Amino acid sequence: MNNLSGNPSERFGDQSNSSNLLWQYVQSMNPETVAQLSKPDPEVAQIMEQNLRGMLGHLPPEHFSMAITTSKENLGQLLASAMMSGYFLNQAKQRMELDKSLHSLHE
Repeated sequence: MNNLSGNPSERFGDQSNSSNLLWQYVQSMNPETVAQLSKPDPEVAQIMEQNLRGMLGHLPPEHFSMAITTSKENLGQLLASAMMSGYFLNQAKQRMELDKSLHSLHE
């Protein structure tokens, strides 16, 4: 289902602007690093699942049959919100790990 290539330049088009240091850094990464960074973190995925269940409502599937109907626009807004939440949570997790690492260096 995922037809994205492992090469960042193929995924994001030709953005080889020499003033964009982040893009240069991403292009310099080896494919194994890109693959590792692309994997969802299990803890973040669990929080995201809980968040989406909270937005949509959660009833035990063994006792309830439920269907959700919405418009294309509302679904797009939900997807955008979920993506932003995922990015935020991923960045928060990385910051937490960095803080832990820095704290352990100072001890």
